[in-house]
Amino acid sequence: MFGEPGTPSWFELHTRAYDASVQFYKDVFKEDPRPMSATPEFRYTTLNDGEEQLAGIMDASEFPADAPTGWSIYFGTDDTDKSLARIVDLGGKVVIPAEDSPYGRLAQAADPTGSLFKLVQGN
Repeated sequence: MFGEPGTPSWFELHTRAYDASVQFYKDVFKEDPRPMSATPEFRYTTLNDGEEQLAGIMDASEFPADAPTGWSIYFGTDDTDKSLARIVDLGGKVVIPAEDSPYGRLAQAADPTGSLFKLVQGN
C-alpha cells in the first residue's frame, strides 16, 4: 500500500528545469499539476490524480551547483531514528540525519551499494 510504513510514501523531483519538467509530466502522463508554492524562494508543484497527491516537483535552480538533481523516493516508517539505526546495522549509511519538518520526521540514507533514498515518519 502507498504511504504505509515500509512502502513508498512520496516521490519528488528536484530539477533546475522546473517549468519544462512540470510541462513534461503534464503532457506525457496527463498528470494534473498544481502549484503548491510559487514564490521566488520556493517553487513546488504537486502531481495529482483527482484530489490525491502523487508526487512533487521542486525548483532546484537556486541549489548549489554541485547539489544533485533527479528523482527521490521516500519510504514510510513508524520511527525514522530507529530505521536509520537499522540501516547502519545492515551496512547502509546516514546521508542526512533525521529532522522534523511540517511533513513529518525526514532523513536521507544510502543502501550498501550507495543508492540514495529518503525516510518519512508521518505526523
